Amino acid sequence: MPTVAGRRSSRAADSTAEIGSAAATPVKYRFRSDSNDLIGSPMRKSPRLCTHASPNSSLKDNVIEKCPKPSMNLLSRLPLEEKPSDNFVKRPTWDPSDVEQLRTVKEAIHVSTAPKTVVCREQEQNMIFEFCKNSIKQEKAGSLYVCGCPGTGKSLSMEKVKDTLVNWADEEGVQLPDMLSFNCTSLTNTSEIFSKILGQYNPPKKQNRSSTSSLELLRNLYSQKQPPGTRMLLVVADELDYLITRDRAVLHDLFMLTTLPFSKCILLGIANAIDLADRFIPKLESLNCKPMVITFRAYSKDQIVAILQERLSALPCTVFQPQAVELCARRVAAASGDMRKALSVCRSAIEMLEAERKDLMSDSTLLSFDMIGDQQKPAPLDMPTNNMVRIDHVAAALSRTYKSSVVDTIQSLPQHQQIILCSAVKLFRGGKKDTTIGELNKSYTDVCKSASIPPVVISELLSMCQVLDDQGILKLGQARDDKLKRVTLKIDGADIVFALQGVRFFRNCLE
Repeated sequence: MPTVAGRRSSRAADSTAEIGSAAATPVKYRFRSDSNDLIGSPMRKSPRLCTHASPNSSLKDNVIEKCPKPSMNLLSRLPLEEKPSDNFVKRPTWDPSDVEQLRTVKEAIHVSTAPKTVVCREQEQNMIFEFCKNSIKQEKAGSLYVCGCPGTGKSLSMEKVKDTLVNWADEEGVQLPDMLSFNCTSLTNTSEIFSKILGQYNPPKKQNRSSTSSLELLRNLYSQKQPPGTRMLLVVADELDYLITRDRAVLHDLFMLTTLPFSKCILLGIANAIDLADRFIPKLESLNCKPMVITFRAYSKDQIVAILQERLSALPCTVFQPQAVELCARRVAAASGDMRKALSVCRSAIEMLEAERKDLMSDSTLLSFDMIGDQQKPAPLDMPTNNMVRIDHVAAALSRTYKSSVVDTIQSLPQHQQIILCSAVKLFRGGKKDTTIGELNKSYTDVCKSASIPPVVISELLSMCQVLDDQGILKLGQARDDKLKRVTLKIDGADIVFALQGVRFFRNCLE
């Protein structure tokens, strides 16, 4: 049989090869870049593929070539979910165990670290700069009042405006004014502010300063014509609301210096109280020294995200998950809009990541000691995931920063009552506003079984729901059958998620 199978005539082989080339044998395709020779008959161009084709073109010209395609941005070719964010570019994850990296990250988000650029305050900075520029060009005194809640970038914006004035004066060839900056809370007495201003002029008659007050000397100085070439004086007084609580007359005298006929003083006052303008500006208006007012509004969620991204983008590695930054910004913006609070939350979240890594390392060390006599090595830790500041770190840091009575109450509840709330949140995620005790008991039982926790009977669950109703967390309706009683949440479900997200069991359950 092998000899019979091996006997084939050349004619049969040729016919088989011809038939196989058409049907049986798979066709091997070549890339156009491999060879200029074409297999089979040449294909002609289609007018839809190449617009420059014509019936009169030669056979060589009518061979299909690569038609030019419009250039596309690399990001537009990526699937939508794989596009990197404009602000969160994929970079190597940092190593918290590196002391130098840890110090660099903490410095980058420290409150005292001034960023290179102040984002989200361009409009306010431009208004302050234009006011100062016009006063310097016209050599005209004036006053500006900047107010806003704490942590809204007032002092930082003022420093950037001063740097911009220096650059503008150098480019335009304008005489730069003398600059005096001080914090009103650092003054030993409120009248010391006039001594600081007078010290910028170095008056020749120093012996009279003991008998004449600094305020009187300044009034005399600004009431007579100044020598040619006398520079303007830019005074930046921070924490100006301190003066109105201590000595309101000093505040009035300070602003009235800018109304004297030959005054060279440009006064920029900064205060945290927004309503301070309504309390003392009517009096200044009656004294004909009403200042221009610029209000710094509290930061929004998007602005806080942009500022945090600006600081984190200066680092060579990725520290925070984008969702963690979003959570921090949303919570801070809803509470106060204080950027200093957001930075404090980020630092606290990093400290929690440090503590978590120390616990992991200690657990790994204990595990390695326990397995000394075993050949099997412990599984390595998932360090790239653990290195990132996650959303649970930020949630715990927010809970520490913003103490809420509702959050504290939920966190102090017994475990089974927390499981009941967790089950209720899962039931209400579909848009439902209420449920029955029977449905809640089923969801509660499923959650307990997933964690191998023995569930309580329905009568005990009803008693715990009654306790939660007394605390104002749940609302329990009335019905003849206990299983048909309606249950409604009286607090926001987000507060429950926020309170329980720090526990891994509840975090996995809520996800």
